[in-house]
Amino acid sequence: MQDKKKIEYIRNFIFGVEDSLVSTIGLVSGVAVAGQSNKSIVLTGTILVFVEAFSMGVGSLLSENSAEEFEGKKDVALSKDLGYAAVMFVSYLVSGFIIVAPYMFLNSRNAFWLAIGISVVGLFGLGVWSGKVARVHWLKRAVSMSLIGGVTILLGIIVGKIAGIYV
Repeated sequence: MQDKKKIEYIRNFIFGVEDSLVSTIGLVSGVAVAGQSNKSIVLTGTILVFVEAFSMGVGSLLSENSAEEFEGKKDVALSKDLGYAAVMFVSYLVSGFIIVAPYMFLNSRNAFWLAIGISVVGLFGLGVWSGKVARVHWLKRAVSMSLIGGVTILLGIIVGKIAGIYV
């Protein structure tokens, strides 16, 4: 049972960090290339990070609770899974603000490149760590996470460019 708890904490941490690094950079990159001011980027990113951190935490709480009820065929108190939800919430929140922070202190161009670099390096590092924890090929995991993040960044930039033209 203790291993299951550890796995759930690790799963929620990895999911929270990965999702935040990917979705936050996708959004702020898109908003940046659409020509918005740093103030608008920080405002949009802050709203995203708080709403998504809460949503992801609640999603973790409800899905874990539902899975436990399904496995045990009985009601399980929501409070039993609050720790997993808290890990998801905090990991998403902190990771998201690491991506938004450059727009608070740097000009838009420098912040854009620094945020992208932080995201890709963060994803690579998360891949290394998760690969080592899982005792699998850490380099393959790190490269996969970085590439997936890169695709998301490109998607955010493309949508931002198109939306910036028509909005």
